[in-house]
Amino acid sequence: MKVVTLGEIMLRLSPAGCHRFVQVDNFDVIWGGGEANVAVSCANYGHDAYFVSKLPKHEIGQAAVNALRRYGVNTEFVARGGDRVGIYYCETGASMRPSKVIYDRANSAIAEADPEDFDFDAIMEGADWFHWSGITPAISDKAAELTRLACEAAKRHGVTVSVDLNFRKKLWTSEKAQSIMRPLMKYVDVCIGNEEDAELCLGFKPDADVEAGNTDAEGYKGIFQAMMKEFGFKYVVSTLRESFSATHNGWKAMIYNGEEFYQSKRYDINPIIDRVGGGDSFSGGLIHGLLTKPNQGEALEFAVAASALKHTINGDFNLVTVAEVEALAGGSANGRVQR
Repeated sequence: MKVVTLGEIMLRLSPAGCHRFVQVDNFDVIWGGGEANVAVSCANYGHDAYFVSKLPKHEIGQAAVNALRRYGVNTEFVARGGDRVGIYYCETGASMRPSKVIYDRANSAIAEADPEDFDFDAIMEGADWFHWSGITPAISDKAAELTRLACEAAKRHGVTVSVDLNFRKKLWTSEKAQSIMRPLMKYVDVCIGNEEDAELCLGFKPDADVEAGNTDAEGYKGIFQAMMKEFGFKYVVSTLRESFSATHNGWKAMIYNGEEFYQSKRYDINPIIDRVGGGDSFSGGLIHGLLTKPNQGEALEFAVAASALKHTINGDFNLVTVAEVEALAGGSANGRVQR
């Protein structure tokens, strides 16, 4: 299956382990970014994964391209040009100290890209799936326009479109997000997010107290039905994270197809090695599941298991195989050495 994603790949600079920014003299270099992470997941699952972006022609831009190619992502549609690669700094938290992200991504190549940099009809030709997230239109008004044009091309070519709402308060306000995101929803078939994303990006609030752990299906039925009625989604999907500490989370998800609500099994993830990219690994797993599994329940279980595994892997990319995910989804969670 051909899966296309559009977004920004960034240079992540992180202190080793759980060190703080102020106590280190060097950073580990890691590549990642919402839709790039999804592309890597899909490539790992055997799909023809294409990442669409713009990167400078210099060596740092090439290093980003190489990072994607290393894991089998097709970079044919990565335009080259512009002045800089976006950077973000990530400090990994522990126990009651949360992880911290500092962005340095203004005026990156993709943020200043023009429609002429991409032939979206050629990009979407023969594609089965197109995925984007709310991070991309938040980067800049130009990137928001690129997102719209990509969605229009996807619809012209009969491509299934998914979005991970992914609200980032350091990139835009809820008011700006809703003004951009709500009109884009008419192109979307599969809407993915959590309760905060749905409220801040689309203005929908579930009847559920996530902080108190009240995340049963009943609290989400109303919002899922209302979102589907207003925007015509084929699937509405929500991840449900219980955050006990930076290194201990509960993790499950729910999906609705207009007829049936399905809630996944819950994973107790402790300790978390790196939760950055956890939502992207869920999206990648869901895309694979909906493309290959016989029903939405099995698709969701694959996605949740894939994301649970990502929390044990350092870096943004989810470097797991289909067999590993299916083993966990099937109940093999003891972590015994495989000999």
